Amino acid sequence: MSDLQSISALDGVAVPGRHGKPGGAAGVTLRERAGLGLATIEVRKGQTDALEKTVQAAYGAALPSGPVSAGTDGVRFIGIGPGQWFAVSEKLANEALADDLAKRLEGLASVSDHSSGRAVVRLEGPAARDVLAKGLAIDLDPRVFADGAAAVTNISHMGVLVWRDGEAYDLAVFRSVAGSFYGWLTAAAAEFGLDVVTTS
Repeated sequence: MSDLQSISALDGVAVPGRHGKPGGAAGVTLRERAGLGLATIEVRKGQTDALEKTVQAAYGAALPSGPVSAGTDGVRFIGIGPGQWFAVSEKLANEALADDLAKRLEGLASVSDHSSGRAVVRLEGPAARDVLAKGLAIDLDPRVFADGAAAVTNISHMGVLVWRDGEAYDLAVFRSVAGSFYGWLTAAAAEFGLDVVTTS
């Protein structure tokens, strides 16, 4: 019996290279962040303090109390609602993150693996904010949506989790709409010139 392998939600959809405006430097770069560990965490009743202490001890990160992201290069935690967080990791790839969280947070929180159910892309470049403003109904002004800010919202009628990491924007969409999301993004970025890189 062969081992099952994870396949990116954008496999066969995202086409590497330049899209839209052909000349000059690209205004936007789209980089797929394939193979990430993705999981949701929901605190159990009465366990908030214990959960915060355990996460700090285990991952060296304080759980954010609002729609922001925080963490180390190992695991980043993003506030998505009261007592709820979305965890992202490059080091604990695919289902390894959810497995690690479930073991360390046993009895304190419910953990669900999302690593095969989402597509995550990173958008950066001088026109990244202009492109996102075409579909996101939130204020992306850096004074409002600063480094570390996050939002659960919609982009062109598709559910999305977006968080800012320095000058880059990471976006997670459900696997079922990844193709539609990519189509919208390439069209929205065409006027600026879009460079697509399939994996990080």
